[in-house]
Formats: sequence, structure tokens, C-alpha cells
Amino acid sequence: MTHVSPAAAHVGSVPARIIQQAVATLDCIPYWSITLAARIFPAAVFWQSGETKVAGWHLKPGAIALFQNEYRLPLIDPTIAAYASAFSEHFFPILLVIGFATRFSALALLFMTAVIEIFVYPAAWPTHGVWATCLLVVIARGPGWLSLDHFIARKYQQNLDHALPVWPQTKPSKAR
Repeated sequence: MTHVSPAAAHVGSVPARIIQQAVATLDCIPYWSITLAARIFPAAVFWQSGETKVAGWHLKPGAIALFQNEYRLPLIDPTIAAYASAFSEHFFPILLVIGFATRFSALALLFMTAVIEIFVYPAAWPTHGVWATCLLVVIARGPGWLSLDHFIARKYQQNLDHALPVWPQTKPSKAR
């Protein structure tokens, strides 16, 4: 054991306290605000991309040409890919923003991100990494309380609380 003089401990404690206070302040950021941002910002990117493919309710002819000439995805017809992409880039962002089927929607957009990264724009990995990180936060930890999923889960939990019998709790034995 090393002996540290009180003066030496005191000198190091001011920066340590500043760092601890900063960390404690950052720990106060509500989780729901983090997941809201992690839902909204990737959703906006995909929505804007989808908007470039449609005019009203119809697919632009240029969208199919984009999949034929630039994207060139393997194993899928460019027309089908254009329609699927336009639909997905509108449908899943809506679900993501309102927080309904959020994890499923984030997973679908993560899959699209992987396809874009692998087959279309592999050099854009820093951008796709940011999208993937946001989506992975939502997939791994859920959408937070500011979501329809949360309110639905609360409703079902309340119904389950009234429907299921309450079993006596037993204390786990202490392992030695």
C-alpha cells in the first residue's frame, strides 16, 4: 500500500471533482431524449431519400433508372428495388418517429443501411456508421417513454397486473 500525503490527494482532487461533476451532469440527460434523437435523425435521412424517389403517390421514372444504373443491387430487379425502397423510406421512418413497432422499424432501416453500405456506397462508412449507431441504440434499449410502444406496453402491463395472480415472492438462498 502506498501512502499519499493529504496535500497530494488534495491537489488531484480539484480536477477529479470537476470531472465527477461534469460526468454527473451528463448522467442527468434523460434517456428518452437520447432515443428520441436516435429515432428522429435517421428517420429524417431516410424520409428525405424516399422523397427523391416519388412524386405524390407515384414512383418517379428516375428512381428506377437510379437502381438500374447507379445502385445495381444484386439479386433484385431494379423496379422492385425502387418500389421497395421508396415504400420503406417512408413507412419505417414514420413508425420510428411515432415510436410504434420501433425496434422492428429500426432493424429494417439498419438492414437498409447495411445494403447501402455494402452494395451502393461503401466509401460512406462514417455516415452509415452514425446511422447504424443511432438505430442500434433503439434496437438494443428501446424507444424510451416518449413512444407509442411505451404507452402500449404500459397498458398491457396494467392489464396483466390485474389478470395474473400474484405469487408469493421467495427470497433467493445465499450462495457460499
